[in-house]
Amino acid sequence: MNDPVATRAQGRRTAPVRSYRGDSAVPAFPDDGPLLVFDGVCVLCSGFARFVLRADRAARFRFVTAQSTLGRSLFRHYGWDPVEFETNRLIVDGRAFAKLAAFAEAMRLLPWPWKALSATRLLPRPLADRLYDTIARNRYAVFGRRDACAIPPPEFRDRFLG
Repeated sequence: MNDPVATRAQGRRTAPVRSYRGDSAVPAFPDDGPLLVFDGVCVLCSGFARFVLRADRAARFRFVTAQSTLGRSLFRHYGWDPVEFETNRLIVDGRAFAKLAAFAEAMRLLPWPWKALSATRLLPRPLADRLYDTIARNRYAVFGRRDACAIPPPEFRDRFLG
């Protein structure tokens, strides 16, 4: 696999923009809007995806579970663990965000009052990562997990990929 990841900056993996287009292991997908890649069996992660889905009145976001073929291929492409989905990922304009940076970027793209939560990007990176990692490590114990990925509501199925 060609690893396009060069460095990390504020939780964003820097790589050539839309480098996944040149990766034959990543299925083609519409990338004209933000793509939220989330753990479909995690109750907290699925809840966050549902929140973004409903708050995104402009219907710009698309969604894919990390367990799907597309989700796993994106995890592999960016050098993330394709089995342990420890964080939601957000891909915006071909750039990938992780951890609290993904949350902050998602909030930035939503309308007010949610946009105000993008201020979390101002937290020092080590503190933000430690906070996020603590929640991620305990998410199944605290919030639970499903036996299978949640099915999106019929009125939103067209926004789910993979």
